Amino acid sequence: MSGSARGPLLLGVRHHGPGSARAVRAALEAARPSAVLIEGPPEGDALLALAADPGMRPPVALLAHAADDPGRAAFWPLAGFSPEWAAIRWAQDRDVPVRFIDLPAAHTLAAEPDAEAPGSVRLDPLAVLAETAGYDDPERWWEDVVEHRGTGAADPLAAFEALGEAMGALREEFGDGGHARDLVREAYMRQRMRAARREFGEDHAVVCGAWHVPALRAKTTAAADKALLSGLPKVKVETTWVPWTHRRLARAGGYGAGIASPGWYAHLFEARDRPVERWLTKVAGLLREEDRQVSSAHVIEAVRLAQTLAAVRGRPLPGLTETLEAVRAVMCDGSEVPLALIEDRLVVGDVLGEVPDAAPVVPLQRDLTRRQRSLRLKAEARERELELDLRKETDAARSVLLHRLRLLGIEWGTPTASRGSTGTFRETWRLRWEPELSVRVAEAGIWGTTVLAAATAKAEADAGAAAELAEVTALAERCLEAGLGEALPAVLRALADRAALDTDVARLAKALPALARSLRYGDVRGTDASALATVAAGLAERICVALPAACAAGLDGDAAAELRGHVDGVHGAVGLLDREDLRERWSAVLRTLAARDTVPGLIRGRAARLLLDEGRLPQEETARLMGLALSPASAPADAAGWIEGFAGGGGTLLVHDDRLLGLIDAWLVSVPEGAFIDVLPLLRRTFGAYEPGVRRTLGELLRRGPGRGSTVPGAGAAPPGFAPALDPTRADAVLPLLHLLLTAAPP
Repeated sequence: MSGSARGPLLLGVRHHGPGSARAVRAALEAARPSAVLIEGPPEGDALLALAADPGMRPPVALLAHAADDPGRAAFWPLAGFSPEWAAIRWAQDRDVPVRFIDLPAAHTLAAEPDAEAPGSVRLDPLAVLAETAGYDDPERWWEDVVEHRGTGAADPLAAFEALGEAMGALREEFGDGGHARDLVREAYMRQRMRAARREFGEDHAVVCGAWHVPALRAKTTAAADKALLSGLPKVKVETTWVPWTHRRLARAGGYGAGIASPGWYAHLFEARDRPVERWLTKVAGLLREEDRQVSSAHVIEAVRLAQTLAAVRGRPLPGLTETLEAVRAVMCDGSEVPLALIEDRLVVGDVLGEVPDAAPVVPLQRDLTRRQRSLRLKAEARERELELDLRKETDAARSVLLHRLRLLGIEWGTPTASRGSTGTFRETWRLRWEPELSVRVAEAGIWGTTVLAAATAKAEADAGAAAELAEVTALAERCLEAGLGEALPAVLRALADRAALDTDVARLAKALPALARSLRYGDVRGTDASALATVAAGLAERICVALPAACAAGLDGDAAAELRGHVDGVHGAVGLLDREDLRERWSAVLRTLAARDTVPGLIRGRAARLLLDEGRLPQEETARLMGLALSPASAPADAAGWIEGFAGGGGTLLVHDDRLLGLIDAWLVSVPEGAFIDVLPLLRRTFGAYEPGVRRTLGELLRRGPGRGSTVPGAGAAPPGFAPALDPTRADAVLPLLHLLLTAAPP
């Protein structure tokens, strides 16, 4: 049947449907139109030739973005089973002209997002048709009516005519169905169809969403359409092809015209015969990869069950619902856990398309692609973990690239905790390439034409715009991680300026740990971070001067807890700075905090514990400070805070020092009932965080009664397995072995 007798051939489709794709291909083959017009932005016409490139593998998307604002972008995704893609490839294989006819992206990107009127409801035509046919699920209705319909029908155009009539009835009943902007789009499409009529005659074909068919068939004047299109805002746009994923085709990915099961639809399109049997074989293969016992007999039984369910429900063939129910019953023993894996890996899937090198890209994208290939970092849709050893040249270069991309806002990789070594030469990344990252790359292109140049320029700009000291110190750390030595001078100038003006000791204390980590990263990565050492030392000196006064200024509980965290951070940072003069100065500050009764108990206790762990506070002095803090003259809440600061983070000390445990026990017994209720939450928070083994040992010691065994010299016999005091000779004997384990070299 030709479209010349009745005007253009209108093929209304669902944007992503294998049945529609097969039907479009059959209809085009039967009608042999002189040209094919497709719903899509005309700016993509120049890129259509790339669809025939051997390097183009769907799913892909046509990306259009504003030239002066790459963040303002839109995608037009196409899968191998999309009717539009089938029409493009059919036309290219037969040298038939093919064009896009939707409203230009220049207008779409210039317009503000649609604002629906209050109370308006956006109509889902498929849901209405499914409900009319007695279905409660539009997906199931579409499968029965279209996806399971054979391609050998006597009239390949009959289904399109029936669907067009149905959409016409819906538009008569519901008007534009809440799709107000579609009126403008349809006016532009009609204009393009008039132009095609002049160029190719009446026998051209139009492939568009089924909803638009009645509007494109309507008799309207060119003047009326021109009036609808007058005054539309416009911006300059750039277009290209980008890889897309099946996961982004799913509704869960946020794409408005998405489908629930792209992996399933891809299978239906690719399986020429016995689709259910082939699908269940795929499922069995996946379950076997996960070490589940699935045999050929399971596959046969699942096929029979799916077919039986379809027959009972009056369906022409088993659909996704029947196959999943059969899989759950036969292969998963009724469990939802393996079924969730199947839905994620096969029903949705992680297929990532490919775009040929000839596709236009911003220079930054081209440099990124080159770096990915040289470092063998393939962009994949499936999330995976990447373990890096920074002592290896390739792994170090991979780390630098990923850190530079994060600084540019291109979150391809996310650092995560390593399950193996915790050394500073180890990094673990969680990688997943999302299609939207192509937009982020285009946005970052304003900073430079290479990843290095762009990251350097972005870091320098961020340093100048940073409002707080902590932002600049964090930026310095990121620059060292990313190997941006050229950006460090600008960052250090900003750091020195902010540090000189900032008088808040909390902000200074918050900034110092990042600088200390930066020095560590500089050492591990072979980066010269010596300039940071002077800044960090100056910052530490200012903290040592200002902290005692800040801790004695009548702090409430929340402020004391915040400062206690800063004390811990500064303590660790001073250790990393590896300056003995700073360590001595900091120890003097801790001694001041531990001895000053105007300092909140939480901070006094923490200072005492840090000094004890460093070996700078004798055990006798520790016991004296605890005795003072827990004396009857101390407020119960302050004493409980001291215990939390001192004992928080680990109870091994109390297990080995029976005298300290006895002091806490004696204080706890003496707390009045009313005060005990107030301090109980603090104590539960402290002791509840201990490991089960520590809590069990402390309970046993308390059951025996404190004082019946101590590790303090002269305080009595030590518990079984412990010496009365540390034996330096025996302790030093383990040092050579530790050195060998940590450095892989003899001392």
